[in-house]
Amino acid sequence: MEVINAVGRRKSAIARVYLSQGTGNVTVNGKDFKEYFPIETLQYIVMQPFGVLSLNGKFDVKATIDGGGVKGQAEAVRLGITRALMKLDEENRKPLKAAGFVTRDPREVERKKPGQKKARKRFQFSKR
Repeated sequence: MEVINAVGRRKSAIARVYLSQGTGNVTVNGKDFKEYFPIETLQYIVMQPFGVLSLNGKFDVKATIDGGGVKGQAEAVRLGITRALMKLDEENRKPLKAAGFVTRDPREVERKKPGQKKARKRFQFSKR
């Protein structure tokens, strides 16, 4: 089996994922994913697509991530793995779609506007 690559995005995080036949090794930016994501919930998020398809330990994943925070990066890797598994076999799409992993989360940070403190918060108004 050749290497399958896919891109996952979440907020400002971009993950390039390379999926290949293997023993379940997941490396992120050259480190083991458990070292890169020390929090168990983030490790769970990364491995969710394999759990849904019962493919734990059958593929090696090599991911490079840029931008964003740790939660956004973990969800970007999850989307990248999901897209790579769908490229591998189109029948994987239905259970992954039912689990909600196929749709890219479109929410982004709203920009700050001039004359305001933040995106929506304004400076205190004084009538007189």
